[in-house]
Amino acid sequence: MTTPTPPEPVPPVSPRTVLFLCVHNAGRSQMALGWLQHLAHGRAVGLSGGSEPAREVNPAAVVAMAEVGIDIAHHTPRRWADADLEAADVVVTMGCGDTCPYVPGTRYEDWPLDDPAGKDLEAVREIRDHIRTRVERLLEDVATMPRSDDTVP
Repeated sequence: MTTPTPPEPVPPVSPRTVLFLCVHNAGRSQMALGWLQHLAHGRAVGLSGGSEPAREVNPAAVVAMAEVGIDIAHHTPRRWADADLEAADVVVTMGCGDTCPYVPGTRYEDWPLDDPAGKDLEAVREIRDHIRTRVERLLEDVATMPRSDDTVP
């Protein structure tokens, strides 16, 4: 009787990188990043940036996210960098139109969401909740996305 050979270990799939882009990187993209960091559980990592970063994250977005236990108060709006684009498996744009960069071969999604700038807290809560739903769907999808640098047994 021969002992069966154990199966080869399957290497772990590296998490996907999602880049959230909007103009000011102060509301939608920051809330999306907060949701992704909260919900991903290792399935994805997130980055965010803007074409014309604001000085601070929208205070209403900070409050709305804090209400659901997510702290984005320490986030800082920043301009997207070429390194962000190179790292991204998925780029999610939110209202930046032609100012958002485009990299051929990278998956893009455009999320038509209202800008929370100047909106009251109730409106920002609705935007926050729409973003959560979209991030949940995105995480389900990116968890099974093939990537050229993943090893297939």
